[in-house]
Amino acid sequence: MKTSILKLTTVLLFMIFVSCENNNVDDVLDNISAAQVTELTGIAASGSWTITYYFDDKDETDHFNGYAFTFNTDGTLVATNGTTDINGTWSISDSDDDGDDDSPDDSDVDFNIAFSAPADFADLTDDWDIVKYSAVRIELIDESGGNGGTDKLVFEKN
Repeated sequence: MKTSILKLTTVLLFMIFVSCENNNVDDVLDNISAAQVTELTGIAASGSWTITYYFDDKDETDHFNGYAFTFNTDGTLVATNGTTDINGTWSISDSDDDGDDDSPDDSDVDFNIAFSAPADFADLTDDWDIVKYSAVRIELIDESGGNGGTDKLVFEKN
C-alpha cells in the first residue's frame, strides 16, 4: 500500500512539474512562424501608423505627436507630420545570430527599425521583439543591453 501511494505521489508530482511552463515576464511571441512574419509584414505595410506609446526609461510618446509612420513594402519607413518627412528603414527578420542584443530567451524574429536622425527618431533604431500584433496594433519591446531596462513601443493604425 505504501509503495502504491509513493508511486502515485511520484507520478502526480512529475505531471505537475512537466505541466508548469516558464512564462517570460516580457511575454514575447516565441517561435513566430513564417506565415505570421508574412502576415505582420502585410499588416505593417497596409497603411499609416501612429506611435501611441514609447517608453525608454520614461514615457517619451509625446516626442512623436503628430507623426504618421508608413512602412513601405520596399523596406523604407517614412514618418511625416505634414510638413517634415523623416526617412528610415524597416524589416522583419530572423536574427538567429550573436550579432544582435537579444538575450537567448528572446524570439529570433525581430521588427527592425532604423532612423539616423533626428535624435528622437534615432532612439527608435533597434531590433525590437514582437510582443503581439493585430490588424490595428503592433506591440514591441527591447531589453536594453546597457541598463537592463525594457523599452516599449506601440504603433496603432491611423
